[in-house]
Amino acid sequence: MLRVGTLVLSGMDRLTLARLDTAPLAATAKAALDGGTESDLPSIRAWRATFAAMGFKPTQYRSAAEALLRRLRTDGSLPAVHPVVDYCNAVSAAMAIPLAAFDLDRVDGALTVCEAIGDERFLAFSGEEESPERGEVIFRDEGNRAHARRWTHRQSRWSAVSPETARVLLVAEALHEGASGDIERMMALLADGFSAAGARVMEMEAT
Repeated sequence: MLRVGTLVLSGMDRLTLARLDTAPLAATAKAALDGGTESDLPSIRAWRATFAAMGFKPTQYRSAAEALLRRLRTDGSLPAVHPVVDYCNAVSAAMAIPLAAFDLDRVDGALTVCEAIGDERFLAFSGEEESPERGEVIFRDEGNRAHARRWTHRQSRWSAVSPETARVLLVAEALHEGASGDIERMMALLADGFSAAGARVMEMEAT
């Protein structure tokens, strides 16, 4: 059963970024991979099964968490983007659960996880504008913009977190046995980390 955790962070443009320590989280993720691969982890297996059920090849379309863990296993480190994004990625890797981070001021109204109609707009990080396939699971706002494609596969450049971002919506989703407890622990990690850096944290209930 799907379990979801959501947080809204504000004051993100005034953080003490040095307090966002990713090293312990990366070490936890590395320990989970010791002697195996990311596909051995129950949370990753659950997302692989879900992607396969949606008609996607699990080795071609990976959840964001699996992609991070694969990068960590092969390169020995997580990508460095921006301290806020890096902390989110480190928590995602440590928990092996995909985590989306949206700049709320770049989202038009409510954000809904739904099947695409096919006329939505998605801005890739390459700068290319795409249209999701009809029936594909996306995050869609009221302006008909897709902010994530193939559910937990990849996010849009449009609402990506940047140094100018003031408000962030975090969404974590898990499907494995024991997901409820893991989502709770993940939300606590995120809330504690960002609170320590000076953010105001509000927990939301996904509807």
